[in-house]
Amino acid sequence: MTTPRSVALERLAYTLAAPVLAVAPNLYPDSPVNSVVQLAGAAGIGGIILAAKSEETGAGRKILRWAPLVLAAAVDVVAKNTVGWGPYWMDGLLAAGWAAAGLLVLPYSRHARRRHRPALAAPVPQPAPAEAAPEPSPALPDDGADLLTREARMLWERAGMPARTHVVKATRHPGMRHDLTLLLRASEIGRPITGLSPEAVGAAFGVPAADVILADVPLQPGRQGGPGWMEASITPEANVRRRTKPTDAERWVDRVAGPKGGARDSVLVHRTRDDERGVTFYRAKMADSTETPRIDLAKVCRGLGLPEDDSCVFVLIDGSEFLISAFDTPPLSQIFPATRELLTPDAKGLYVCGYTITGQPVKNMVFQHDKNAARHGLILGVSRSGKTQFFAIDMAAMSLAGQVVWLSTVRKDEKTTTLGRYIDRQGSNALWMARSLRAAKALCEIRADMPWPHDGQPHDYKPGDPRCPYRQLNVFADEYMTAAQDSDFGEFIQADGDDLTVTGLKYGIGFNPAGQSPFAHNGFSTEMKDNLRQNSRPTIFNMGSPGATRKAAEGTMENPYDVPTIPARYSRSEGSAIERAMRGEADPENGVSTGGVAVIVLDNGRAVLMRSLYADFDTDLANLFPDEVNRLTDYEIEELTKRGLWFDWNEPVRPGEFWPEPEEGDDGEGKSRRRGGGGGKGGSSKSGRRQEPKVTSPRQALEAIKSLTDA
Repeated sequence: MTTPRSVALERLAYTLAAPVLAVAPNLYPDSPVNSVVQLAGAAGIGGIILAAKSEETGAGRKILRWAPLVLAAAVDVVAKNTVGWGPYWMDGLLAAGWAAAGLLVLPYSRHARRRHRPALAAPVPQPAPAEAAPEPSPALPDDGADLLTREARMLWERAGMPARTHVVKATRHPGMRHDLTLLLRASEIGRPITGLSPEAVGAAFGVPAADVILADVPLQPGRQGGPGWMEASITPEANVRRRTKPTDAERWVDRVAGPKGGARDSVLVHRTRDDERGVTFYRAKMADSTETPRIDLAKVCRGLGLPEDDSCVFVLIDGSEFLISAFDTPPLSQIFPATRELLTPDAKGLYVCGYTITGQPVKNMVFQHDKNAARHGLILGVSRSGKTQFFAIDMAAMSLAGQVVWLSTVRKDEKTTTLGRYIDRQGSNALWMARSLRAAKALCEIRADMPWPHDGQPHDYKPGDPRCPYRQLNVFADEYMTAAQDSDFGEFIQADGDDLTVTGLKYGIGFNPAGQSPFAHNGFSTEMKDNLRQNSRPTIFNMGSPGATRKAAEGTMENPYDVPTIPARYSRSEGSAIERAMRGEADPENGVSTGGVAVIVLDNGRAVLMRSLYADFDTDLANLFPDEVNRLTDYEIEELTKRGLWFDWNEPVRPGEFWPEPEEGDDGEGKSRRRGGGGGKGGSSKSGRRQEPKVTSPRQALEAIKSLTDA
């Protein structure tokens, strides 16, 4: 075998230069030879750096070309800086080692040949026998891929390279034997992947199409992305487990957040269990934070495997987030006794009036601290829904704050009579209500001119100001709807009630009507309802049906927020209704009354479901009220007496009190519009032919139309 001439000459040069590298630094340290060798080494270092930074192919070959110069300079520097020939003739040994490296390692001339031409004695390759050339494989060439990737490529090639794509890499899912993720790339660089379907991927790997998920590949450092790349997740094992034993998040995605779920496009944040309280919380949010949750509670219950029971499952919405609370037993069936500690208002006039389903205290106010004014109140609910119970705790809180309370009802009952012992005044007919409203309206004029002791000038009411010469007055009107429709005194009650809601707050007078409807045709004018809504926290008890309760609550809110549902009774679902029907059995009677459960509309317009505190009328209520009853000042009573408005309001109607006395001889009769008090509805007696009132307003016209009997 003949050695190429260039290689032989290069090896000879290494052999001759080796003694020079060893001798020159020791005999002639200042010889120009040393400088030349060191400059050549510096040039070699620069060449190596440029070759390493170059992005072209053949960088390793270029580095080997410059290596002999760098090593020669290193030997020269070592020999120059050692004493003599160095220990154990190190200078000579280094020079000999450099020459040996040049002889044994491929010399410079061989590394310079780019195409590796065969040596002179290399045998001439014989032509291969004429055989059918194999078709080039469209798969990627062998790039050192692992066994799983190679097997996936074989299956992919066997399927015909679906959608003209290549398998770049296959990754097995942790803990799974058959689940994997494929990284796919289009066969032609720059072409997007089109036409790839889960069916095609499932057919290639022998799995159902439902177990295949296709997703885009995001851009990552060191890897391309975009339409020319795609990721295919093949998860037959995980889907079997997901169908049989899903996690909370998987159950939520599959059964709740899907297109047919009860909370579409939502994401479960976490599930929390409170064993002490017997409740499970599902906190979720919308995938798009700009969306408002629209919850179908029945669908959510079916998706989560919960009983569809309004008494145990509740939803609370806050912006784009919502909370579903599933209780083991009805939470609002618990009784929360009222105590003086809970009912005593704080510096801002707030006291605890009840508790929500989550056990949070709900606060009502006895005055508006932020508006520096008194407060109105609106309490709605059907009979036996808990209105009078709420009256008791509301009046107790006002009394504990040093305020005066009046209570009027259409008919006398045990509870209102009991409350009358702890408040300033109480009466039980429409006439009494009309007189109380008229007196409260007159108090606005009296207090407007009432001087304050510190400067002798009148001022608007300021809650909590010790300089204020009068106490806040709260006028309660139970069954206001019925009283406002009274044939004798309804028009006076409506007119004075409207006026009091508009002008009473600045003079420390709050109006608290209660009834079964907040709408205009039942005595609540638009002005009254707007003022009550803006200056109170409306409380709506059971209105007879969930729809009526929701409508009443929405009528007291500026915006139609979701209103919680109050069922007629709390009852747990026992067994299957279908099985009981097939056996002919009666449904179980296990209802619990929802009396005392109410929807309270807070200042931000959000409706909250709560259970109000319970005041037991069978026991002494003195522990809830202060020891002394708060009353008007002597000055106010004196001014009301001067106006003829302060007396026993249970007396019959006085001559000229509400209507002017007719002159003798009118219609040939000396009849008056005055009606006797103390009997019948509103404390009036119906006798004689009534003179029809003069119509001067739309409300009076409506009442006149209602009174027609021959229409």
